[in-house]
Amino acid sequence: MRFILLLFIISLFASCQDEVIIKPKAQLRLEYPTANFEDVGIDFPYHFQKNKEAVLKGKRNNALNLYYPAMKATLYLTYQKVGKNNIDSLLRDAQKLAYDHAVKAESIPEQPFVNKENDVYGMFYMINGNAATQAEFYATDSVQHFINGALYFDAKPNFDSIYPAVMYLRNDMRIIMETLEWKTKE
Repeated sequence: MRFILLLFIISLFASCQDEVIIKPKAQLRLEYPTANFEDVGIDFPYHFQKNKEAVLKGKRNNALNLYYPAMKATLYLTYQKVGKNNIDSLLRDAQKLAYDHAVKAESIPEQPFVNKENDVYGMFYMINGNAATQAEFYATDSVQHFINGALYFDAKPNFDSIYPAVMYLRNDMRIIMETLEWKTKE
C-alpha cells in the first residue's frame, strides 16, 4: 500500500511540471484621434478654435462647456467682463481656483502665456496628482475681457489612469489659448 501511495505522489509531482512562461510587461494603451480644430461658432465677445471631438454644451452668459464624450471630460469656460477695478480680483480668484487643489495635487507647474498680436495674456496651470481638476487657465486683455477654463473628468480622480487623456486635453486647452481672440477691442 505504501508503494502505491509513494508511486502516486511521485507521479503527481512529475506530471505537474509546467513550462514557465515569462509574460512581458504591459501597460494600458489609450489612443485618441488626431486633433482637428475648427472655429467655434458662437456669438460671444470671444472666439477660438476647438477640437472637433468636443461637443458644445451649456451656452449662456458668455460661458460654455466643451464636452469630450470619448474621455468623459468637460472643459468649463467662464467669461467675465473686466470692470473699472476688478481685474485684480478676477486674477486672484483664478489663481485661487487653481491652488485650491494643492491639497490633493502633487505639483502645480505654471506656464505664462503672452500673445501680443491678439492682446491675450494669461496663465496655464497643470495640476498633477489626484486633484479634482487636471488643468486650468485664465486669459485676459486686462482691459475688457477675462476668461477662465477648468478641466474636469466624470470620474473619481486617479491621475495614473487618466494621464493619456489629461495630456491630450491639456494640448486642446493650449490651442484654445493660442487661438483665442476678442471680438471687441478698445
